[in-house]
Amino acid sequence: MQDTSTQYDAVISKCRDLYIKKMKDYGSAWRILRLPSLTDQIFIKAQRIRSLQENEVRKVDEGEVPEFIGIINYSIMALIQIEKGIAEQPDLSPDEAADLYNKHINITKTLMMNKNHDYGEAWRDMRVSSLTDLIIQKLLRVKQIEDNKGKTIVSEGIDANYQDMINYAVFAMIHLGEAIDV
Repeated sequence: MQDTSTQYDAVISKCRDLYIKKMKDYGSAWRILRLPSLTDQIFIKAQRIRSLQENEVRKVDEGEVPEFIGIINYSIMALIQIEKGIAEQPDLSPDEAADLYNKHINITKTLMMNKNHDYGEAWRDMRVSSLTDLIIQKLLRVKQIEDNKGKTIVSEGIDANYQDMINYAVFAMIHLGEAIDV
């Protein structure tokens, strides 16, 4: 499992680097987005990945990795929105945004390590396409919870679903990294 932790950190480092660079370019304009808007952004990225996996012809010269990075970063933004609420104006400095990113990724990685222990690294035998499908399933669950105004009867909340999407996307990137350098 030590390899998993190291590989996870390498993937997150790449995602965090892009997140911080975009914060410097755009600021925290994303802070005005409501959760359903973030969910829809993640859904678009997951659908594109699925399309790339199913179609032989690509009209845009970008692969799956940038889309998985987007899923991870938008999911972190959603977790930050859950914690802080929606802002009327951008209100985070790049340093504050980075601190919040680190906080939520640390919580999410701890969840992954605990589940990974219990499941015996079963994800290593999964296909990237299955991980994509699981992300889409989680998105459909989140949309249903959002449509129910956040109320669930027996199910985990929206935050747990975003955390699972992050972890599935990291696993997919680790798999893809075995073929290309992450």
